[in-house]
Amino acid sequence: MINKISNWFLLVLLFLTLSSFFDFNQNNEKDKLLIEIISYVIERGHFDPKNIDNEFSENMFKEFIENMDGQHRFFLSSDIGNFKKYKYDLDDQIINSKTTFFDLVYNKLIQRQEIVKNFYEEILNKPFSFNEDEIISLDYKNAPYPTTLNDLKFLWRKRLKLSTLSIYVDKKEDQINQKKIDSSHAILDDYILEKQSREITLSNMKNFFDSVDELNRNDYFNIYINSLVKQFDPHSFYFSPNEKETFDTSISGKFEGIGARLGKKNQQITILEVISGGPVWKGNLLEPGDVILKVSDSSGDPVEVTGMRLDDVVKLIKGPKGTNVILNVKRVDGTVNDVNIVRDIVELEESYAKASIIKKNEINYGLIYLPKFYVDFKSYNERNAANDVKKLIIQLKKEKINGLVLDLRDNGGGSLQTVVDITGYFIKTGPVVQVKSTGGKKQVLRDRDPSIIWNGPLVVLVNELSASASEILAAALQDYNRAIVIGSKQTFGKGTVQNVVDLNKIIAGNSYGNLGALKLTTDKFYRINGGSTQLEGVKSDIIFPNRYSFIEIGEKDQENPLPWDFIGSAQFSPSDTKNNFEYVQNESNKRIVSNTYLNLLKEEAKWVKEQQDQYKYSLNYSEFVRNRDSIVKISKKFDKIGNYRSDLTIDWIEEDRLEIDANNSFKEKRARWKETLTKDIQLNEAINILSDIVQKQKAPILAIK
Repeated sequence: MINKISNWFLLVLLFLTLSSFFDFNQNNEKDKLLIEIISYVIERGHFDPKNIDNEFSENMFKEFIENMDGQHRFFLSSDIGNFKKYKYDLDDQIINSKTTFFDLVYNKLIQRQEIVKNFYEEILNKPFSFNEDEIISLDYKNAPYPTTLNDLKFLWRKRLKLSTLSIYVDKKEDQINQKKIDSSHAILDDYILEKQSREITLSNMKNFFDSVDELNRNDYFNIYINSLVKQFDPHSFYFSPNEKETFDTSISGKFEGIGARLGKKNQQITILEVISGGPVWKGNLLEPGDVILKVSDSSGDPVEVTGMRLDDVVKLIKGPKGTNVILNVKRVDGTVNDVNIVRDIVELEESYAKASIIKKNEINYGLIYLPKFYVDFKSYNERNAANDVKKLIIQLKKEKINGLVLDLRDNGGGSLQTVVDITGYFIKTGPVVQVKSTGGKKQVLRDRDPSIIWNGPLVVLVNELSASASEILAAALQDYNRAIVIGSKQTFGKGTVQNVVDLNKIIAGNSYGNLGALKLTTDKFYRINGGSTQLEGVKSDIIFPNRYSFIEIGEKDQENPLPWDFIGSAQFSPSDTKNNFEYVQNESNKRIVSNTYLNLLKEEAKWVKEQQDQYKYSLNYSEFVRNRDSIVKISKKFDKIGNYRSDLTIDWIEEDRLEIDANNSFKEKRARWKETLTKDIQLNEAINILSDIVQKQKAPILAIK
């Protein structure tokens, strides 16, 4: 990361000087103070601050309404009409630190919530008929708001019916399965199952409104503040005091839970990242893109989480080590099932770089898997990604490898200094990345160490979730012609850096309590060829299909991303190691086109996209089951992909062999990794590419200096 302490120190001093000019007597409420401080800090600290004008006001208006009632649960179209009077007034309210619009929306929301509380039990006290031909659309973004309270009630009836039908289908199937196991089992009548299902839905709704009732004005005002902050870019964010505490815990790297990072998209709770070493990772239970529908423990009824606040869902899922949580999950392929997870402490060891020896046709190749660019910020000389990668390369060279694969798939980034150091292992000296900071200051980070640890054939694996620092490494190696990048059409495209500002240190003599913190985008990455990695990411030299190929998952699919731009090339000398690139690319493309598994994978990727765009559901039992069974049937077609096994032989470096002999737990982890590697089609192609390079180049390997 870039050290921005000096810049922020100057900003703080400037603000302390100017703070005496703010009239706190007139604006003595904490909410107004927050608007004033955050607007000021963003204007002077953000990499690319926007004008707070009518266009800004319109976009903030849409964002805030979406965040307050994105599922159209409470507001009427007449409410939205009243709100629209302020559509182009929010810029003035921000400049003048007023909260008129927020107060109007907040008060109306509380009023509408009370109305819904008064009728949802009435709806659930009457049996549902699942024999009617009725459809519900969950395309909230394009759905109109209900016109009358009766329309709102009708909309709630449909949603409650869908929830109940889903539970009813599960219960009915459970009865059938019990009958298969025990022929004496008496299957419950449908009306009993329907009643039980409604009771569970009622319980879920009570839990939902209990969580709603726990929210106070400050919670909703934080939504308002972030609707403002998010207009600048998707990574800037205001942390309330409680959220800041949670953020600090998350970056400490040690916590008890399931080991997954969650996000919210289209009102759905989505898996953004599976954390290496956590329970989800260990059991291969979830993957990015999966949507959590319900949460329950082993003793309670499931709680629907769609539409809930992300913080509240996290609280439901988190828990002490050794306890169970059950997630009802909609997979990226559209299938729905329950996932039982035993909470545990995330093992940081699995977040570190690791290596394996891969043999093909009696020739050794090396693989280094790097899940993130970790570092001890208190002492860089302690364990970090760069030092570990260097040690692994040296150990792999002792095994007489003829080529190296660097796996950056799913690597979300980390320490920029480790990226610079790692790049230096493959080049003599030269620039690695250009950084442009707030105010236009430019900096070129260089490798100054002339020693080369590996000058042989190199392939870098990436995918859509390779982001930030991992994109810098892949881009630098690509620009120097030191590696062939194979993976998704492009990487994630996050070319920005964020710093966290403690707002309590901005104002002297603050008497309003803890103000929280602001995560702010302050820098932008640029390749040494001058192009930003923002939005465009790194384009693979050889495109390799995967199931996310058609899913909107990158920076370009976020709200308000900063634009791509070009600042001019740094002076660098590319190597000539890619002279045979055209030959290698053609050979690889031939294999990819003719591979049966990859053709099936392409088909699956298109089908997954279709499932992602599916918003309509039947409320008829027979049709609901038919649609679900159809999804399951089609998804089974793609199970064949899981049958793939390469002919690669996997072995371990000497240090790991010794650890395997002495540590059963480590032995099990390596056995699981070996199984994963033999099923990895992209890795197999990387080894094929290295084999092609070796045959064509026959380049000598430099000794370690």
